Amino acid sequence: MIKQLIVAASAALLCTAASAAYKDGTYTGEGKGNASTIQVEVTVAGGKVSSVKVLKHGETQMLIDAAAKSLSQQIVEKNGTEGVQAVTGASNSSKGIIEAVNNALKSAQ
Repeated sequence: MIKQLIVAASAALLCTAASAAYKDGTYTGEGKGNASTIQVEVTVAGGKVSSVKVLKHGETQMLIDAAAKSLSQQIVEKNGTEGVQAVTGASNSSKGIIEAVNNALKSAQ
């Protein structure tokens, strides 16, 4: 019985740690894309990521648009970049956005 309680408590702590709470605010970060440095703005509200916007880049517009749309939705849903999938055909731009978001969220911890 005690062993089951310990396992349940440990699982609850892991779940809590996985959904990190961030300080509310707006943060910027940069990451290396395919052709340029990508700058993003990450907004945190209620301790969770509420939006991700690409501010500056020198990437191919069609590719960055596809990556930004898909990744911003995933990052908001997952409250961070863990488990976020890069967009096929725009993998380097995706990696740049993810790196930029991670750098922005460092300031929010």
